Amino acid sequence: MTTPVQPERQGSRFAWPEWTGRQWLEALVLAGLAPALLLAAVVLAGFDNRWVDLVAQFGAPALIGAVVLTVGLGLLRMRAAGLLSTLFAVLLAFTVWPQWFPTGPAADPEAPVVRLYSANLFHLNNDTAAIRRSIEAANPDIVVLIELGEAPRQDLDRLLEGYPHRSISMPPDREQDRPRSLIASRWPLTARAATPPGLQAVAVTAQTPLGPVDVVGVHLTRPWPFQNSWGQISQTMALDELVRGLNGPVIAAGDFNSVSAARIGKQIRRDIGLRPAPGFPGTWPAGLPSVLGLTIDHVYASPDLAFVSRRLGDATGSDHRPVVTEITRAAD
Repeated sequence: MTTPVQPERQGSRFAWPEWTGRQWLEALVLAGLAPALLLAAVVLAGFDNRWVDLVAQFGAPALIGAVVLTVGLGLLRMRAAGLLSTLFAVLLAFTVWPQWFPTGPAADPEAPVVRLYSANLFHLNNDTAAIRRSIEAANPDIVVLIELGEAPRQDLDRLLEGYPHRSISMPPDREQDRPRSLIASRWPLTARAATPPGLQAVAVTAQTPLGPVDVVGVHLTRPWPFQNSWGQISQTMALDELVRGLNGPVIAAGDFNSVSAARIGKQIRRDIGLRPAPGFPGTWPAGLPSVLGLTIDHVYASPDLAFVSRRLGDATGSDHRPVVTEITRAAD
């Protein structure tokens, strides 16, 4: 009798690679870096799209993370992943460079220097003592405050002692309890005409040692997807209209809710002709180390002015860090 032959069992057509844990880790890193690299390339290409603009806001902290990742991969001797991570960091560096090292005119070494302090105080922040300490430590000549809430507004004489010249905005709906924007100065101020509809701003002409300088305190709305994508763009157009009505050198400071290398910053440079101060380290959120923060609080200036320095001020109790800049006349 013939012994029956058992049919061979067909093995699975799919078999997992016999990799070590280290090889699996490198494969996962490569899989994550591939789409990240594509995103960085899209941002660098400068596509005018709300998704691209949203991604562009996070270029600086992503660069810090990419550098840390590259060093870690090098220590683990993951050569392929390390090379891809290095390329990712290089692309991010190109996207962040205009934000950290913006172009602008050289300073006139013989001209006086004006120090400006600007801060988004957060409208629910009642820590007037911290705000006062921060202003005193910066010792500015001009103070620009955004989201000035009810409690600090009731204590302005103590909060802004030494800055007798002040101009405060009125909310569009005329509600007295809404947060305001305010400019205070050691030197006389002349309030400018009402700002265009839809723009949260206050504008003055300050009589400085540089001569008359127009100062605008600005607060743009939040970006998409938190607000309508058109909101920031239309408000920047309104800022353009406001600046066109000014005669002298212009400083625009406040919370722009966008990094200067993204869509709104490009619109301000291209259409209004204002140049930003360097944007490192970051200003928001204050709960993170500043090197990981987003620089959405800016100082912009017209080409007849130049930045001497830019640094962060002491904490105010807000979720934003203050910005302290020194500004002078641009060299001929």
